Amino acid sequence: MLATRVRPAKIGRQCHPTCTRGIQSKTRRTSPTINRTSPSPRQAAPKSELQKFQERMRAESAAASPRKSSHGIPPRALTFLGITALVISTYTSYLYASYKREVSKAQSLDVPTDVSDRYNSTARTFDAEVELSERVMRMGSKRADLVRMARGDVLEVSCGTGRNLEYYELGERRGVGPEGKSTVRGCRSLTMIDLSPQMVSIAEDKFRRLRPEFTRVLFRAQDAATVTVDKPTFPSGAESTSTRQSALGSPTRQDGYYDTIVQTMGLCSMPDPAATLRHLGSITEPERGRILLLEHGRSHYDWLNRILDNLAPSHADRHGCWWNRDIGAIVKESGLEVVEEKRWHFGTTWKYVLRPRQHSAREAKKE
Repeated sequence: MLATRVRPAKIGRQCHPTCTRGIQSKTRRTSPTINRTSPSPRQAAPKSELQKFQERMRAESAAASPRKSSHGIPPRALTFLGITALVISTYTSYLYASYKREVSKAQSLDVPTDVSDRYNSTARTFDAEVELSERVMRMGSKRADLVRMARGDVLEVSCGTGRNLEYYELGERRGVGPEGKSTVRGCRSLTMIDLSPQMVSIAEDKFRRLRPEFTRVLFRAQDAATVTVDKPTFPSGAESTSTRQSALGSPTRQDGYYDTIVQTMGLCSMPDPAATLRHLGSITEPERGRILLLEHGRSHYDWLNRILDNLAPSHADRHGCWWNRDIGAIVKESGLEVVEEKRWHFGTTWKYVLRPRQHSAREAKKE
């Protein structure tokens, strides 16, 4: 019985070192991994209330700030840019399709050269149709700068609905000219003509409301290509020495000329604009007379001229205006002398100050 008891003990003592070394070896192999991957909860120090508050504030700040993509642009900005690009591309496609449709329609029209009769039907709505475009292009200031140069006996051809009326300096006065010399400024008389009786009527109504005190004014439906010198006179009962002399003491002109001729946006609707300008030059005072033009026509740029050319028949048929005419070529063909020339709006708006050729003026004066 004693031997039987001792044997298991020996066996146990003999196995114990081996098992112990195996367990220790396995522990040594696994313990570093356990320490690297999952530290014991007993080793982690408890977080203080301050640390918890700081972590919560950092989390709230990160949630409130817009997330940024890898290239630094916020997602909201990317979304806005994408929508904007889509809208622009869609609108551009719509404009291009509309342009192609209008070009096809314009090219199929058979429009005569003389489209001036269109103004009879558009007279009542003309001001409303052009108001927005003229505001955007600041045409009011350009009209004012041109018309305020008018002096003496003034003729305005293609007066339309009288869009220049508010800019005239009516009544003569002593002033200083561009060269700094003393001169006479303002209009002694004003004659306004247009082919459309409806437009002349609207212009006259405007004038009576704006300047009822000025009486030396005439309104006539007449062609600029055949207009004659017919200056307004003082009304009956006012004729005295002032009929023969102006308020400034200079003799009132009774010859066959106008001192200033004004035309704005009129060459586009005339069947023969060069011949009309030539005729106007023949009734302009030879020495100091001026023809003042503000017109629209061809551009500096070929791409824009192609657009004007493609849509010109449709525009002329609807509005009575050939907007693709070469104003410079028309002026050159007229034979008038250029005193001043300016262009705006990609070259489509032209300003000219003209006068009769001096050799022609001297010959006319001798006759």
